Parts: sequence; C-alpha cells; structure tokens
Amino acid sequence: MLKTLLSNACVNDCRYCPFRSESNVPRCTLAPEEVARVFMDYVRGRHVFGLFLSSGVAGSPDATMERLVTVADILRRRHRYHGYIHLKVIPGASPAAVEAAVALASAVSLNIEVPRRSVFSQLSQTKDFDRDIVAPIRAISRLTGPGTLRANVKQTTQFLVGAGTEADVDIVKATFRLYRRLGLNRVYYSAYQRGMGASDLPGERFSLAQQAGDDLFTREHRLYQVDFLLRKYGWREEDVCFGADGNLSTECDPKEMWARLHPAFFPVRLFSAEREALLRVPGLGPVTVGRILAARRHSTQWDLTALGVRGKRLSKVRRYAVPW
Repeated sequence: MLKTLLSNACVNDCRYCPFRSESNVPRCTLAPEEVARVFMDYVRGRHVFGLFLSSGVAGSPDATMERLVTVADILRRRHRYHGYIHLKVIPGASPAAVEAAVALASAVSLNIEVPRRSVFSQLSQTKDFDRDIVAPIRAISRLTGPGTLRANVKQTTQFLVGAGTEADVDIVKATFRLYRRLGLNRVYYSAYQRGMGASDLPGERFSLAQQAGDDLFTREHRLYQVDFLLRKYGWREEDVCFGADGNLSTECDPKEMWARLHPAFFPVRLFSAEREALLRVPGLGPVTVGRILAARRHSTQWDLTALGVRGKRLSKVRRYAVPW
C-alpha cells in the first residue's frame, strides 16, 4: 500500500499534529498528476496493491478535497486503474465533496479522534466537532449504507488515544454508536505519541499526554481487544468492564476481566454449553469454539490440546471451564 500526503501544509491548529499551522516544518504540496504518475509506476512494478491518500488542509477543506478527488479521477479514468483507493475525507468537507470522494474510492475515512465535543475543544480551536467531523461522517454513512449505490465502499475512522482527557469508557461508547447507528466497517485506535504535538512544549499542560508511552500503547491494545469483542463476539456495550477511573485494566484483557467479575457464570461445561457461553471462556475464540462444536457432534473422545489449545491459553481455559 502506498500511503502518502498530498500536502503537509495545514491551516488547522490540532495540538497533537506535527504539521499544525504554527509548526515550523518544511512544507510540500504535490500536484495530483505527480501522485497519480508515481503511484502507477509502483503499480506497474508490482510494488504496491493500492493507494491510501490523505492531506493537510491546504486552503479550504473543499479545495483540498478537490485535489484528492482529482488524483482518484486521474487513476480511474485516465489510467483505467480499478484497484484499491482509500481517500481521507477532510474535516469540514461539504456533502458534495464527500459524495465525489465516495463515487471514486474503494474506502473513505475521516478520523473522529475523540469521543465528544468537550474533549475535541481541548485539541483544536479551528475545527468544530459537530460541523467538521460528525456531519461528514454521517454524510458518508448515508451514501454508503445498505441498499445505496455505494454500499460496497467501506467507511472507517480512528480515535487518538491519550491526547485528550477522554477515558476508555467514552471511546468504547462512541465506538459502539459508530458501529450500530452509522454502520462503520472498522474503528481504529492510535496511541498519542509524545513529541508529536504542542502539548510537549515548555509550560504546556495538556491532558493525558503525561501518561507513560507504554501505558498509552497498552490502552490502545485493550481498545482493539474490546473492538474485536464487539465485532466478532457480539458483545454489548454493557458487557465491557471498566475501572473506577473509566479505563480498561492494563493488567488483564477485557474478556478475562468480565470472567473475574462474574464468577457465578463459571465453570462453563465444554461438552454441553451453548456457543455464546463457550465464547465467554477466556482463552477460547470463535475458531476454537467452532472446533469444539464440530467435535461434539461426532465424538466425546477429544480434548482441547487436540483442537489446538495449548500453553497459556490452555491454562486460562482450565480456570474457567470443565469437561462436563
């Protein structure tokens, strides 16, 4: 995948971004024809299979969107490229600009960054959360929802973990809404990296950026685990357990934390429990549970090791499950 910026010039002041308007960094803006030509050279050399194209806001949101869409248009019409193109939608893009991007892209995304307006105001004074972030995300959802002409276009977004004062519970609640109400295909999470934004300048006091880097990466990892439980296990928002501070445990994964807090549910009986109950057992995932159900239909002479459960996973399962 070729991932690149069309421009690192930006009029916005996002405090987590190294390319914010007040940053003293060299600026570069590429012409749409340049990006298309270089990308097609990589495609012909079989070095890449797709394009991920983003940009700083060089001018107005719609002017930037026009240049991004022009790249996709050149690739689709002039070069007859039918492969993967992911376009980042610029915050503040108009409905017409969003529609133009959706018409040409395989996937589109606009990073929501934080779960609510009050946190967003800590990060930027030049963007409005509802107008510039939420409204375009909703516009994408309307254009790509089930039964629409662009239902095959994927929509994703990303949270920036630890740049604002949000807790994990806020991010999980927002993630659940994005999946259930707006039909997003994926939500991603990225730990804030100190040294990238204005929060690290002398005298700045800036939210959770003071957290140790390892803690932030652990938070990111835990959020991905919850995301998987929501998408693949059918978990509900209320199934996720948080500490008194509203954050997920850094010591224990979300599934095992639920098991520890619900001792009456266990032990689960491997030879008779329903699929939903088996999926609650720490150490058992959808693939292994499928193997258990298949083995049960044919024989009572099997064990977990024969189904690929070994080592630490096996020890974990044995704490919460029994054969009969």
